[in-house]
Amino acid sequence: MSTDADRLPQFVIAGAPKAGTTALHAALTTHPGLYLSPVKEPKYYLTDGRPPPRSGQRGPGDAHSAREWVWRREDYLRLFDGAPAGTVRGESTPFYLHDRAAQRRLAADVPGVRVVAVVRDPVDRAWSNWVHLRADGLEPEADFARAVTLEDARAAAGYAPFWRYRGLGRYGEQLRDLYAVLPREQVLVLRYRELVDTPDETLDRVSAFLGVAPGVAHTVPPENVKPHVADTPRHRALARVTRTGAALGAYAPPQVWRQVSRPLLAALHAGRTPRPQMPVEVRREVLAPLLPDIALLEELTGESFDDWRRDTGRGDFRSRRRA
Repeated sequence: MSTDADRLPQFVIAGAPKAGTTALHAALTTHPGLYLSPVKEPKYYLTDGRPPPRSGQRGPGDAHSAREWVWRREDYLRLFDGAPAGTVRGESTPFYLHDRAAQRRLAADVPGVRVVAVVRDPVDRAWSNWVHLRADGLEPEADFARAVTLEDARAAAGYAPFWRYRGLGRYGEQLRDLYAVLPREQVLVLRYRELVDTPDETLDRVSAFLGVAPGVAHTVPPENVKPHVADTPRHRALARVTRTGAALGAYAPPQVWRQVSRPLLAALHAGRTPRPQMPVEVRREVLAPLLPDIALLEELTGESFDDWRRDTGRGDFRSRRRA
């Protein structure tokens, strides 16, 4: 007779959002020695066995998204019932790295869990996060720097974690707290650029960390890249309709709103334009409060992230061991 321990995940991809976690999840599903939950982001450990609190559903689209959280334990355990004997079970919820209560729940429930944390240049990550929400018509603020300054007020108002543009990129603080509840040898920190630039080598590292054969998992085409959309009267009108629909969609099953929203999203994405270069002064403004956290990340990992301090962006190249 199986127990909860036989049905729980043995590893999680815990972060960060917009740092390649979708691509990593898809790649790991190609390994026959691994079994990843059919629901990609169940978000179970963000809950305490109860429905997501309404206080965390105040942002556009938040209430609809919360209806998809898997919060009942039996429903969560059932996600892994299809795992073939001998496979290593896992799931991907990028917000686990940011949410300290989730870290504690996970460590208490699965003490031996292995955690894969993917980090990305925090300004580039925030920019991609904002582009994602803009493309889906949910972010009304057309100025990236202004949207970042709204983060604290939105958090206080109960917006969901995906609106934490800077907060989701404070990896030093997140890892410090994760190391307080799990041994470091159970945590693998990867960089986004490693997935992009050396995918085979990186997947072999992840496979070895998870205890399965290297040279088996392979990359698949990305599906989570949102287009940049211009701030036009057409986009603003469509986005208002989308936000209204998302609010009403909170009262319908998630699959219903997803079906209804497809034409709206297609119309929004039809306004795609080449993604502009982030102005240097904007990058500096968003980066400045994150510099102490980057220093903490370097202290914790023993690696240099000095490339993230550059003004040119794309500061998420392969890590270099500190001298």
